Amino acid sequence: MAMTNVLICGVGGQGVLLASEVLSEAALAAGHDVKKSEVHGMSQRGGSVVSDVRFGEEVKSPIICRGEADVLMGFERLEAVRWLDYLKPGVGVAVVNDLEIWPMTVSTGAFEYPADIDERLKRATKRYWLFNATKIAQEVGEPRAANIVLLGALSPALPLEEKHWREAIASQVKDKYVEVNLRAFAAGRAVCTG
Repeated sequence: MAMTNVLICGVGGQGVLLASEVLSEAALAAGHDVKKSEVHGMSQRGGSVVSDVRFGEEVKSPIICRGEADVLMGFERLEAVRWLDYLKPGVGVAVVNDLEIWPMTVSTGAFEYPADIDERLKRATKRYWLFNATKIAQEVGEPRAANIVLLGALSPALPLEEKHWREAIASQVKDKYVEVNLRAFAAGRAVCTG
């Protein structure tokens, strides 16, 4: 079993931590050793949130080093670009929500939101999907499920069976939201397989 490294990044309130829990649970259900690390400093105020999830036969450290992420899942365009140097050059997979959330430095006019995000993604890897996961989540009936849509989109790139994902979703979300989250996962999965 090879080691799989997934870096999940976004902004506070987008569900990065829930997504990392679902991914970790799916990997555990598939029989992998799993380690996870999170950084969520100012997340309650819209700051960056990052989670490293590593799984395989034996994982010694939860930390992903630059250039080692097999998958980068970005909940927001700029956050994805901030962490692009962690993606395996040329072969890593990037799954990115086509959403802009301006950081305070852009809102105040101190900096401009980068206009070349698509180009940066293309330079980093040929294997990327940039799509509006937020819109898809709204279409399935739960606007807050963009994180699960993104998990669905990245799922074909990972060595985990769909049943493990479904079990993990059911174990990590409240019972009344399981069905809509399963629909969100299926809709995301269709983005990269359909």
